[in-house]
Amino acid sequence: MSDKVPCPKCGYENRPTAVICNLCKTVLRIEAPKARKIAKKQEARRSFYSQQESNRRKSFMLMTGLFALLCLLGAAIGLTYGSVESGAAIAFATALAFGGFGWFGAGPLIMSMSGARQVDHDDAPQLYNVIEEMKIAGGLPMPKVYIIESPAPNAFATGRGPENSAVAVTTGLMSKLNREELQGVIAHEMSHIRHLDIRYATLAVALVGATALIADGFLRGFGRGRTGMSNLPLLALATLLALLAPLSARLLQMAISRQREFLADAGAVELTRNPEGLASALEKIANDPEPLEGANRATAPLYIVNPLKSFSMKSSALFSTHPPTEARISALRAMGANTL
Repeated sequence: MSDKVPCPKCGYENRPTAVICNLCKTVLRIEAPKARKIAKKQEARRSFYSQQESNRRKSFMLMTGLFALLCLLGAAIGLTYGSVESGAAIAFATALAFGGFGWFGAGPLIMSMSGARQVDHDDAPQLYNVIEEMKIAGGLPMPKVYIIESPAPNAFATGRGPENSAVAVTTGLMSKLNREELQGVIAHEMSHIRHLDIRYATLAVALVGATALIADGFLRGFGRGRTGMSNLPLLALATLLALLAPLSARLLQMAISRQREFLADAGAVELTRNPEGLASALEKIANDPEPLEGANRATAPLYIVNPLKSFSMKSSALFSTHPPTEARISALRAMGANTL
C-alpha cells in the first residue's frame, strides 16, 4: 500500500511529510500553522490576478456581443435592401465615424464640462506625490493632474492612452480621505489608464451610437427598400431587431462599464497591496451627501463612484454604469482577508 498522501482537492499523491499539495497548493495538514500561513500567502498572490483575468474575459465577451449585435442589425437591414454586405459595411462605417469623434475630441471636452483645472506639484503636493508613487508602481508615464472645486469626494481618469492621460480629483476627495484611502483611489484611476479603459469606453459608445442611429433610420423609413412589402417575414425580423438592438446595446455597454470598474479595483490592489485603503475610500465616497454639481449623465460613467446619487445605489439596475458599491467593497475585503 502506498504511504503517499492524496490531495483531497486534486487527488495528487504527495509525500507523507508534505503539508501542502505540490500540484494545487491545497493545505493537507490543517493542524500545521506554517502550512496555513504559506497557503494564505499563495492565495493572496493569486486572488487579484484571477479577479483581473475574469473581468478581462467578461469585458471581451461583452464587447464582442456588442459588435456582433451591430453587424447583425446592419446585415438584417441590408437584406431588406437586397445586400447583406452593404448593410454590415454601412453599420461598421457609422461606428467608425462615432468612434473617431470620441477618440479625438472627448478628453478636453470632458475636462471642460467637469470644471477641472490643471495643477502642478506646488498646488497639490500630497496628491502629486501619491500619483507619482502609483505611476511608478504601474510602470506608467506621469498623467496630467486636474482638480475640480467641489466638496463631493470623487475622481476620474481620461485619455486615449497612457501617453496622453489625465487624472482629475475633487477638492472634497483630498480633504475627506486620508493618505491610504487617497492612494487606493489614485491606484484605481491609474489602473483604468493602464488597462486602456478609455479606449474600451470610446469603442462601446461608438457601437451603441451607431446601433441607435441605424435602427432609427430604418424605422423612420420602415424598410422601404428593394424588398419592400414582398417579404413580410424578413421585414418583420429587421423591424424587430431595429426595435430591440438599441436597448440591448445599451445594456451591454453598461455591463462592460461595470466589469471595467471591478477590473480597476483589482488593479488597484495589485499596485498598492492594500485592499482596505480603496474599500474604505469607496465607503466614504458613496456615503457622502454632497452633490457633485459638475457631473451629468455623459460624464458620470467616468467617476470612481456614480456621482448621480439617485442612481448610484440601485443594486439591480441594469442601466447602472457602476457595480453596487457594496459588492465592490465586499470583493476588495475578500481579497484583503488573504493579503500579505
